Amino acid sequence: MDVSWEDFGWERLADGVGRRRLPVWDATVGLVAGGDAVLLFDTGSTLREGAAIRAQVETLTGGRRVTHIALSHPHFDHVLGTSAFSGAHVYGAVGVDALMRRERDAIRADAVREGLDAAEAGESVDLMVLPQHGVFGEQTLDLGGRQVLLANVGPGHTGHDLALLAPGDPEVVFCGDLVEESGEPQAGPDAIASRWPAALDRLLALGGDDAMYVPGHGAVVDAAFVRRQRDVLATRFGVS
Repeated sequence: MDVSWEDFGWERLADGVGRRRLPVWDATVGLVAGGDAVLLFDTGSTLREGAAIRAQVETLTGGRRVTHIALSHPHFDHVLGTSAFSGAHVYGAVGVDALMRRERDAIRADAVREGLDAAEAGESVDLMVLPQHGVFGEQTLDLGGRQVLLANVGPGHTGHDLALLAPGDPEVVFCGDLVEESGEPQAGPDAIASRWPAALDRLLALGGDDAMYVPGHGAVVDAAFVRRQRDVLATRFGVS
């Protein structure tokens, strides 16, 4: 019996490709299923949330486990669920592993400041899984009958921004927080504002005019939206 992605709060974007907007912070997690492997793009804000995502993915894929994880950037609402996925290969922009190790206390403090229970934040950070595979430039992963492309398109929203292209009809680009639809793009103290518009240019080159672009927060957008946001950021930060 086929399982409806919508019944579990997931949005099916293409064959074997979908995403879910998580509660509280509206962060997106993405899913790409190949013949041999299952990739998750971001993992949620806590160990508990990651475990719930794992159970849903296994249901949606007929009991298959997540084998690969790509982390878009090191903010707590995108990475702290990773420890729920035992044995998965974890990818991030090159250097993000060292930053996450060094900034454990800051990640915990940010989660608590944003409203996460202190005990849950502490547990999730204590068990935080760091990427074992650093992506410099672009890297292709073969999921079995389906190849996906990881692209280190930053810096921009942070110093370590990773995007994912899932080729198909349509092509789907998972953007992380380089693109936001449900609010203004958030530029925290770790943003590299002068480089952000160029990162969006790289996203657009990756997906082209006809791709679906999945923001880190909010509804799926098109290339025209990304271009408008790129121009807004260029004006906001005084760069071309």
